[in-house]
Amino acid sequence: MLKSLSVQNFALIEHVSLQFHDGLHVITGETGSGKSILLGALNLILGERSDFSVIRNPEKKTIVEAVFLLNESFKNWFVQEDIDWEPEAVIRREITSQGKSRSFINDTPVQLNQLKELTEQLVYIHSQHETLEIKKTSFQFDLLDSYGDSLDLAQKVSAIYSQISRLKVTKEKLESSRSAQLQELDYIRFQLNEIGQLNLDQVDYAALENDFNKLSQLDDLKEAYSAIMNAIDQEGGAADLLRRLKTHIDKWKNADADLNTISGRLQDLIAELQDISRDSDRQLNQLEGDPESLFRLTESLDEYNKILKKHHFSTQEELSAYFNTLESKLEESDSSDERIAQLTSEIGEKEQELVRFSSELFEKRSKVIAKLEGYLLELLTEMKMEHSRFQIVLTKTEKLDANGGMTIQILFSANKGLELKPIEKAASGGELSRVMLAIQLVMSEKKSLPTLILDEIDTGVSGEVALRMGKLLKQMGKHLQVFAITHLPQVAAKGDYHFEVSKSHENSQTISEIHQLNETERIEALAKLISGEQVTDLARSSAIELMN
Repeated sequence: MLKSLSVQNFALIEHVSLQFHDGLHVITGETGSGKSILLGALNLILGERSDFSVIRNPEKKTIVEAVFLLNESFKNWFVQEDIDWEPEAVIRREITSQGKSRSFINDTPVQLNQLKELTEQLVYIHSQHETLEIKKTSFQFDLLDSYGDSLDLAQKVSAIYSQISRLKVTKEKLESSRSAQLQELDYIRFQLNEIGQLNLDQVDYAALENDFNKLSQLDDLKEAYSAIMNAIDQEGGAADLLRRLKTHIDKWKNADADLNTISGRLQDLIAELQDISRDSDRQLNQLEGDPESLFRLTESLDEYNKILKKHHFSTQEELSAYFNTLESKLEESDSSDERIAQLTSEIGEKEQELVRFSSELFEKRSKVIAKLEGYLLELLTEMKMEHSRFQIVLTKTEKLDANGGMTIQILFSANKGLELKPIEKAASGGELSRVMLAIQLVMSEKKSLPTLILDEIDTGVSGEVALRMGKLLKQMGKHLQVFAITHLPQVAAKGDYHFEVSKSHENSQTISEIHQLNETERIEALAKLISGEQVTDLARSSAIELMN
């Protein structure tokens, strides 16, 4: 609900601040007084593009601010847009003569598309010449589903269709990616087979390299170990020389502590040399020529080094990591197949749901068409359109969609003998105004609607028809907040709240003002609408009678 509206420095309006309530608000005023200007200011709040020519004083900003009372259903939108949530949403629009425009929701700067996304759920403006909405399939389905209490079912069908669409997009992407991977997967399998034959997790190729070096240089190794043993063990060798030296200095080791220490160190050297000699002897005894083992090692290492070089690696660890990566890619491919199969199954299940709920929705819609047609004709009869005819054509299509695989068309004829045509082509401006009023009344009785602003939809009607339209607007005001900009006393008299737009002149400037009328002022305003500038007692009596 629109709680308040403040307008500053906008066209003929210097400053105005208005408070609103539930029910029917009527706005009257002389032609040219500024009723449409007020609507233009509100359009800024609704996210329309700025017209900088409306800035009254170019040295000041033009500011339009509206406060809306929101229910909890809007909270998720605020959370998603990262805007502070308050049950009272303050929406502000500022424009300057320098061509700058800024929008705010609860003091958070927002883009125009965000502003529109919110406010189109809060306010709906309909004028006499507005036929776009009634042409929309979504609007016509909304009318039928509102009257038939099928809104929840229609929403479920639409949601299931959206789920199916998203699942199909995901599946198509996976299939496209899968197709591109098929050739790569063949090569991956070849590489896995090639590298897998090396048994990298079981064979230490660094140790094989060491064994190969031993076997390929066997004679040189034997000579080296023999030389070590001879240098240590032969007479006059290193061990013999150290033993002789130790024996010689041991004569005086008790006389000097340092010499005693050196004697101990010489003994350690002798023991170490003896260990080296024994290890060399053992290694020498193990060195045996094995041409077959050398051949096998050569083959294994050649294959290993060929694959290592092929993939531009230098270590066994790098090749093992690459092998694991290839295995992961293959597993991902297998999981991709599983995911595609899973999506196919989910899509099938959702399509069965869609068929079931769409069939149920078609039956519910079909059952209420005749009643809705009758009710709309009943409302139009009250507005002196008793010869009208309505026909709602609901047709099944071969392919299911967000509307449950159905098309809808509302056909209309305003007079006897005229053929039925699409409603937006069959009704004149005044007739279409009454039709839209009837439709809005039907919908307001069945669902929560945004604030409805009707811009002189009573143009072209008068007398008894105008009075009946006023009564219907009053009835509609019981279900939602309604604003009616009107020039008819029969309509204005039915308002729960009456605002008047007036124009005055100050210091060679024209100013538009709007204020809420009290009961006395209201009688005078209605009397002026009835009799013109010269208000008579009879006009005042008629005004009071209309109000009652």
